[in-house]
Amino acid sequence: MFGIVRPCRHRLRGPLFGEWMAHLCGLCLTLRDLHGQNARLVTNYDGLLVSVLTEAQNPEVTPHRTAGPCALRGFRRADVLDAAGSGARLAAAVSMVLAAGKIRDHVADRDGVYARRLVASGAGIAASRWQLAGEQAGSALGFDTAVLTGAVSRQAEIERSAGLALLDVTEPTETAVSAAFAHTAVLAGQPGNAGPLADAGRQFGRIAHVLDAVEDAADDRESGCYNPLLATSTTPARAREHCAQAIDGLRTSISALELARPTLVESLLVREVGVAVDKVFAELGLNGIAGLGGWPPQSSRPGPAGKRWPVRAGRARPAPVGPPG
Repeated sequence: MFGIVRPCRHRLRGPLFGEWMAHLCGLCLTLRDLHGQNARLVTNYDGLLVSVLTEAQNPEVTPHRTAGPCALRGFRRADVLDAAGSGARLAAAVSMVLAAGKIRDHVADRDGVYARRLVASGAGIAASRWQLAGEQAGSALGFDTAVLTGAVSRQAEIERSAGLALLDVTEPTETAVSAAFAHTAVLAGQPGNAGPLADAGRQFGRIAHVLDAVEDAADDRESGCYNPLLATSTTPARAREHCAQAIDGLRTSISALELARPTLVESLLVREVGVAVDKVFAELGLNGIAGLGGWPPQSSRPGPAGKRWPVRAGRARPAPVGPPG
C-alpha cells in the first residue's frame, strides 16, 4: 500500500532533501528504538508522510536529534526526528500495524516463500508482535488502530466479491490512510486541518492502490493472483483518469491546510505524487491515456475458465532506508 513517494536530490533541492531524509531516518530509528531491530524492516517511504504532516503543522511536537553514523548514509551523522516526537511515533505505529496485516495476507494466500511452513510460522509470530506493538503505540497517541486492521480485513472481503468497481476495491486503503493523515491534526493541535487531511488521505490512498495494481498487473495475470484492475476490468486509460482526478483532489486538500512549514508537504504530496503517476504509466508506454494495446497483460499460463482470482491485498514493497538514487 505505501512506497510511491520517492524523491531524489535532483528534485528536492536545497534543504528539502535533508528534511525528507530526517523523517526517513527518523522513522527507521524510531522503529528500532521503540520496537527492536527487526521492526526496521517495515520502514517505507510513504509511512514517513505522517511525520512530515505533523511537523508541517506544528514543529514543536516533532523534536530532532543528531543520529550516529549509519552505513546507509555513508557512515555520516545526520539530523533526524527524535523517537520522542509524536509524528515519528504515529508513523511507526501505522507502519507496524499495516505491515502485520500484509504479512497475514501473504501467509493466508501462501504467497511465494510464505507457502513454506516454517517461514509462515515465523512470519505469523512476527506479525502478531508487530500488531500488538502498533496497537499499543497508537493507543498511547490517542489513535485507534482498529481502523487500520478493519481496513485490512475488509479488503480481503471485498476482493472475494464479484461485480465491484475499482473504487469499491480501493476504499479500505483510502479509509486507512485518511484516518492516519487526519490524526496528525490532533497531534499537532490543529483541529481545523482534520477535514482537509482526511480528504487528502483518501486521495493519496486511492492513488497508491491504483499504482500498485498497475505495476503488478502483468505478474498477477501470470501467477493468478488477485489484481484490482483485472478483477474490475479497468483499462489503463480509466486507471489514469482515476489518478488524475485524485491528484486534483489532493492538491485542493493540501491548499486548504494551515501549515507552519508547507514547502516539504507541497513538494511530496503535490509534485512527487504527480511524478510517481507519470512514471508508472510511462513505463507501460502510456503517455496520458493513449496506447492501450496489449491490455490486460496476457498470461502464457492461463488458469481454468471461470477461476476466481485468489484473494490478495497486494504485494508488500519494503523500501530501503538509505537515500534513493
